[in-house]
Amino acid sequence: MLRRIAGVTRSRSLAALCAWWFASAPALAAAEQPALVEFNSDDRQDTSLAGYLYRPAGPGPFPAVIALHGCSGLFSTESPKRLSARHDDWAQRLVRQGYVVFFPDSFRSRGVDNVCKTRPRPVSVGRRARDVQGAIAWLARQPFVDGQRLALLGWSHGATSVLLLADRRRPPGVEVRKAVAFYPGCQRFLADRSWRPRIPLTILIGAEDDWTPAEPCRRLAQRFPRMIDLVEYPGAFHGFDAPAQPLRPHTGLAFTASGTGEAHAGTEP
Repeated sequence: MLRRIAGVTRSRSLAALCAWWFASAPALAAAEQPALVEFNSDDRQDTSLAGYLYRPAGPGPFPAVIALHGCSGLFSTESPKRLSARHDDWAQRLVRQGYVVFFPDSFRSRGVDNVCKTRPRPVSVGRRARDVQGAIAWLARQPFVDGQRLALLGWSHGATSVLLLADRRRPPGVEVRKAVAFYPGCQRFLADRSWRPRIPLTILIGAEDDWTPAEPCRRLAQRFPRMIDLVEYPGAFHGFDAPAQPLRPHTGLAFTASGTGEAHAGTEP
């Protein structure tokens, strides 16, 4: 069962939920391996970044999802040249629904692999927000992308960046219609009374998350009931959507709910 703030929704697959959050599109064949592209961040240095692009077959134009990795980066620990199973799994699901999926690599492009245990973090959510602005500009120039149908999707550190971006205005001719955040850190936005989402925002979080806890997100959703849809998964911890990751403790983390540096993460089927 899914626990939904302001209502109860019966169990759905994550793929069905994804199709529901975004506008409907025809089912297409699964994507091949992503294409590597280069684009510039919208930061002060116009930093050159790598991006990984999945796209459906055909000329388009297709709606696009800009997807932001978490603090452990974009790549698999077992195969450093491949995107992690979670990122590839979600990209394949979205492509089958008819979406271009673009992963900006905010870490390796700057010589960083992982920031989960680093304090202060060498790549902040603010810098990542600038990376997304650059990704939006790049996507808007591609003939196979519909610049009026963009969405944001992020996990953990990337999800916190999504919340930051939900409060920002877009350049003319570009429309980010929706944002989806898996287990973001909501506390900073709860404390910032000036923050408010300008686009519909869905937050998905495990009720037992002890890394980025659900309670601040609950309170944030209560503050903006018309703009934020909060879905809680009872019994689930951080990283619940990653394929085949047994629940286990992680230690030495830079930021956790308890302040002890320990939290749990793993799949919740």
